Amino acid sequence: MGSQSAFSDRLMAAIEAKNSRLCVGLDPRMADLPESVTRSDGLSVPSVEAVIRFCVAILKATAPYAVAVKLQSAFFEVLRAGGDMAYSALAEAASRLGLITIADVKRSDIGSTAEAYAQAYLGTPDAPSPFDAVTVNTYFGIDGVKPFLDAARATGKGVFLLVRTSNPSAVEIQDLRLEDGRRVHEAMADLVKQWGTDLVGRLGYSDVGAVVGATVPQHLELLRGRMPQQPFLVPGYGAQGAGPQDVVGAFDDRGLGAIVNSSRAIIYAFRQEPYSSRYAPEDFAAAAAEAAKDTRDAINQALRDAGKLGPV
Repeated sequence: MGSQSAFSDRLMAAIEAKNSRLCVGLDPRMADLPESVTRSDGLSVPSVEAVIRFCVAILKATAPYAVAVKLQSAFFEVLRAGGDMAYSALAEAASRLGLITIADVKRSDIGSTAEAYAQAYLGTPDAPSPFDAVTVNTYFGIDGVKPFLDAARATGKGVFLLVRTSNPSAVEIQDLRLEDGRRVHEAMADLVKQWGTDLVGRLGYSDVGAVVGATVPQHLELLRGRMPQQPFLVPGYGAQGAGPQDVVGAFDDRGLGAIVNSSRAIIYAFRQEPYSSRYAPEDFAAAAAEAAKDTRDAINQALRDAGKLGPV
């Protein structure tokens, strides 16, 4: 066990305390933001200011129903220098609301560069980061992963390593068969399990988690069996097509072990039925709150139906 194996314990405790497995994804695309945040007194609001307005409102509205927020860095990087400031500021705002914060950056590189990335997003004991966890690309192998593991160990933070992603073309590489009969994503799962063995917390999960998409549900159950101590970050819910029943396999028999990310289906709920019939665009935050509540409840009900969660 690591000396500061805190992230997984905080995550599981938050799931139990809120009875929620929802992670809200912040993907603030300027073209999709409501006019109420992009314009004021007939004038255009600067992009960074509009994004902050929108995201703060979303965070406040959805915090009662979610345990975590995943900030997709690409939508902040496109804002140039101001985006970096907004990225960190929103992570701090989410932390103040009691949400676990995930930097969705999918970084990796050779060792020295990976070390800099790890410090940038997980911080150091002397220079804390507002993020609780980071997503990491595993293609470099242990050279690109170890600096993140070391940073997690030193700071009590978490790392979510890509194992089987939710995009359609994942099959081109991640589902290939190796000579020993395993698929590439199964071999990666075995490595992730190995890499996380010394960072297991008191609740039985490691601070080294796995990104496993919900769009191919059979992989979730098989990979849960292969990585029993890894927290799963499960993308693909909502706009990418996965639903409540599809994510059940990510969870253990106690309804723990995973958080399910939904981005567009929540933050842009005001544009989609049934919420668009009930909410005007300027009421986007209220629409997001209802969508978050509905998503939380739908996942919980699917777990109850599967016998992994007790009655309300």
